[in-house]
Amino acid sequence: PDLQQVFENLVDYTEPICQAIDAEKASMTIFDSSGIEAYVTENNPKYANKIIKQLKAYAKAMNYNSSFDPYKAAYSSMPSHAATNENIKQLYVDGHFCYVYKIGIVTNGLGIVRHLNLYNQDFLESHPELIPNKKSDSPDEDKAIHDARLLIPTLSDFFKAHPLINPKTFLGDAAFDSTLIYKELLNGGSLGIDESGKLKHFEKAYIPLNSRSSLSKESDCPINENGIPCCPKDPKSEMKSEGKTMTKSGIIKYKFVCPKMIWDYNPETQRAHRKCTCENPCTSSKCGRMYYIYPEQNLRAYPGTIRGTDEWDNTYKTRTSVERSINHFKDSFCLAGRKTQNEETLHADLILAGITQLITVVLADAIHQHQFIRSLKPLITA
Repeated sequence: PDLQQVFENLVDYTEPICQAIDAEKASMTIFDSSGIEAYVTENNPKYANKIIKQLKAYAKAMNYNSSFDPYKAAYSSMPSHAATNENIKQLYVDGHFCYVYKIGIVTNGLGIVRHLNLYNQDFLESHPELIPNKKSDSPDEDKAIHDARLLIPTLSDFFKAHPLINPKTFLGDAAFDSTLIYKELLNGGSLGIDESGKLKHFEKAYIPLNSRSSLSKESDCPINENGIPCCPKDPKSEMKSEGKTMTKSGIIKYKFVCPKMIWDYNPETQRAHRKCTCENPCTSSKCGRMYYIYPEQNLRAYPGTIRGTDEWDNTYKTRTSVERSINHFKDSFCLAGRKTQNEETLHADLILAGITQLITVVLADAIHQHQFIRSLKPLITA
């Protein structure tokens, strides 16, 4: 509890520092789940390799076709937890099978940790809505389901611990592409209440669409895979975005115009007006077709922003770099390669790693070397 309190205090202390360095990135929230490998027999590479080798030999003897995947078969045949401790769970992390204590890491867009969770029995008891899911034969699918179920409870704990931190943008992977998750992120309900008494929520959610579930395309204008309306007579031609506006009742709407609409300047009146240059127009309007989208009617399609735009691409790049920082977090602060399977020890190591990074932020700010906020070794030699 004492270590946890030190960590929480440092999160609050470093928030103004992060805001001063880059307010936009400091207002982003990124969640990722991972694991701290425990010192158990199942984490010996020989353990998994032996099973995979046996399955390959069996497949060859039985003349299985090329669709047989020995790695997936090995995953499904391995026990779901370590023999010595049922809390050490099997997980597919960074391209390999391992047995870990599952953890959740929340960072901002600068890659600075904001919240840490160890998904142990205490966490499950504090969130009775979480029901353990059955293991499938797909490690990637299991991790995606695992992440999606843990997101809202983790963010709920984060906001409860830090009521004055109000990030505006959430960045996640396609595992979070769920109507219910968009509703919680963008409308609130499970994330607590802010200082004004309103439900906490994000303004934007950058989440790629899951390839297995496309957007509904029933519309006057065909909608492409990014949720952008296209010309009715040329579905490959995207309409041009003119940003968002707000109705008198406070409802946000996105405005799109004909891809062949131009602004025609009249030197006599010194004013410009819309002009459609299409040779085969789909409307009699001289301005060309205009199309409005109301995000609140479909949060999954329009999560406060529009996919496929430069804004989307440039913002989402932040998540990729932060994911690398999370891996760096585990390696640099000695979470990887621990020679213990004791839960309390590993939990303390996790919190100490977070404290170490936050102290690094404080020191880097004190000597005006913000480029080292995530790098302890260069900071020491600076």
